[in-house]
This record gives sequence, C-alpha cells and structure tokens, in this order.
Amino acid sequence: MRGMIKAIALLSGGLDSTLAVKIVSGLGIDVEALNFYTGFCIVEQRRRVGGKRAEGKPIRNEALRAGADLGVKVELIDISKEYLRMVTKPKHGYGSAINPCIDCRIFMLKKAKEYMEEVGARFIITGEVLGQRPMSQHRDAMNLIEKESGLKRLILRPLSAQLLPQTLPEENGWVDREKLFDIKGRSRKPQMELARIFGITDYPQPAGGCCFLTDKNYARRFKDLITHRKDKSISHEDIILLGVGRHFRLSDNVKVIVGRDESENIFLERYNNNHWIARPLNYPGPVIIAEGEPEEKEMELIAALTAWYSDGRNSRDTEVLCQIRDVQYTLKPHPLLEDKLNEWRI
Repeated sequence: MRGMIKAIALLSGGLDSTLAVKIVSGLGIDVEALNFYTGFCIVEQRRRVGGKRAEGKPIRNEALRAGADLGVKVELIDISKEYLRMVTKPKHGYGSAINPCIDCRIFMLKKAKEYMEEVGARFIITGEVLGQRPMSQHRDAMNLIEKESGLKRLILRPLSAQLLPQTLPEENGWVDREKLFDIKGRSRKPQMELARIFGITDYPQPAGGCCFLTDKNYARRFKDLITHRKDKSISHEDIILLGVGRHFRLSDNVKVIVGRDESENIFLERYNNNHWIARPLNYPGPVIIAEGEPEEKEMELIAALTAWYSDGRNSRDTEVLCQIRDVQYTLKPHPLLEDKLNEWRI
C-alpha cells in the first residue's frame, strides 16, 4: 500500500530540499519533484549571461542535477509572469530587501497543490527547517502558509517533522514519523552530517541563496526602477537587466548599465535595437546601455562614464562610439570626477 502513495516535492537542488526528497523516497513513497522558474534566480541569471561556477565549469540547473542523483523525475514550470505580479504587490509584505517570502511560499504551494491533484498525489514535501528563515519558517508563518495555500496538514517537512504537529501522511501511516527528523535553527551542520550519512556529496554551498529578491543591492535597483517608471510596469527584460552590471541613475528619465566583464559586455550587446549603446573605440573597456531617451547632455555623461571604466580613463584622446540601431556618432568625453559616480550609483 505504501508503495502506491505518491507525493510532490518542491526541489530547488539545495541541500535541504535534496535531503527532504531522499528521506521520504527512502520510506517507500513515490516522489515526483517540481522546480519553479520565477525569473529571480541568481544561478539562472549567471547561466543566461554566460558565467561559470567557481571551479570554472558551466552553470547547471541544480534541481535537474539533484533529481538525476536521486532518481526522481523533475518537472520544470515557468511561473515568472504571474510571479512578477505577486512580487510588486505582496499581501504579506517584504522581508529585509524586496523578498515576499510568505507570499512566495503560498504562491508556489498553490501551484504544487494544482499539480498534486492533476497527477493523483496525496501530499507535498518541502525542505523547510523550523527557525531557519526569519520571515517564513517560524511556526506562525508555517501555519499561515498552510492555511492560505489550502494544504492544511498536507505539507510534510521531514527535516523538522518531529518538532511540528502531525500531518496526514504521518497519521495515515504513509510515512513513519519516527524516521523523520527534529532539525531546527539556522546552522546547516545537522544537514551536512545527514548528507554525509546518506552519501550525498554534490550540492551547492548551504545558505548561499539563489534569489535576487533577498539581495539589498538588487532591491535598491528594483525600487529605483519602480520609482522612475511612469506607468509602474515591469517587464521580464527589466528583471534580467536588473541583475547585470553596474547601475547609475543620470536623471529621472535615464539610467545606464555598465558591463563588468566580457560575458556581461557580450550580453548587453544584444539590446542594441532598443537602447543606446556606448563603447570605447581606441581602448579596451565596457559596453554601456542606456535606458530611457538621453538628451545631448546626458549622452556626454554616458560617454564620460564609458571612458572612466575603460583603459583610457586617464587619457584625453579616448573616443566613445554611441549607437542605436543605424544611428551612431563618436564623442571625445571630458574627464569624469569620481564624486559623480557616487552621486549616480544605484
């Protein structure tokens, strides 16, 4: 009977969710995993821009990697359009940055519930640990999330289950509560020891995080965009660009993004059809794109900023090409004062 029970796991590929799937599948439950693409994943952004992992290998999808290691099917679901609407107006507010963690969990669990019902599964598995996340992983928040997602007593959190009220999977004997765990708090040492016992060695650095919304630098950029966007609309392209380069606000109407390395420069080149692009002609340097409609004075500032970040910073002969589609011209910018960078920096 136990082998006929199916459950749906939320699998990020991080250590906690990987352990949760390993524990429950080891109890004879048929586990299928979901991984949601929100548009705010740092790892996915690095892959899109062309970055690599610390060891020089290509960026990978950790959920697919974990699913392959665990022998579990992983369904990838793009929720980015709906998710963006939720992020701009979260019912339960933000954390320390622009992280709507409670609304995020409710949103994902509602999606998981829909999928669970479609495939005939009985309950949901998450890698949540009591007390690990200050906004969404304390008892009151967990209870609220269960209630608003429509999954009361149907969310099994195997890493902390012995510290939480009994769920229906435990009550019905589908899983043995005694074989679940009582981990709590922010330390990852218990999970790392459990991974060692299970023979799990390939996982991302615990507590590294994969969400731009928890990053305070990204939050400043996001708030700046909302403030200066007249119609308050945000596109998928906006979200991608918020995670690339250095950002400077030159005026209410103009913001520029400065590429930090070759991969970002190549990436920013893709936007030359609908943005002004600037690049130094006679020295190595960055690609810069301008959002908005820069006037002549602002184009001169953009050229000066381009020269500042080029190898010709201290030269008076630096030439900067400014281009949008088939329109282009060359500027020789005046030297830029460093104080201006701090004034413009977002």
